[in-house]
Amino acid sequence: MRGDPGDKGAFEPATGDGPPLAGDAEQRSREVRSALDGLRQIRRLTAAPGAGTVPALWERTRPVRAVALALEGGGIAPSAVDASGARTATGYRVRAGERPATAVVEWLGPPGSGAAGQEAEALAGCAGVLGRLGWEALLYKGPRGRRFLEVEPAGPAGTAAGPGPS
Repeated sequence: MRGDPGDKGAFEPATGDGPPLAGDAEQRSREVRSALDGLRQIRRLTAAPGAGTVPALWERTRPVRAVALALEGGGIAPSAVDASGARTATGYRVRAGERPATAVVEWLGPPGSGAAGQEAEALAGCAGVLGRLGWEALLYKGPRGRRFLEVEPAGPAGTAAGPGPS
């Protein structure tokens, strides 16, 4: 997580609401690995005794970026939109949750892409990636039966983002 997000050249993980990833895929992969290494270093330096591999304060205050980085680093493809906001690629989309330190992950694609039929398996894959990086991902069904994950930091008592869903 180098630089200010407003700086040109600063790495930004794909949230699924931006343009399709362009450019050199190998370079992007190196940038993602470097960002994940930086995140792991933040965790090592700031972890409370016994906290293990739970999300650090940096991640808890930027859950959309942290969750998007985890998913992209886990090799899961992001969705994308064009300049008009129309969905152009099938993949994950991360947005802010309703509670602090939470994010929502959806599986979206262009009309006719079959994203709705893929979402159960795809979101299970997302939950697995997030769980390995210290995030708790709970599966819900929303309006029109579409599934989504509500994601929050996991961890020992007193370190989680707050009470779970009621």
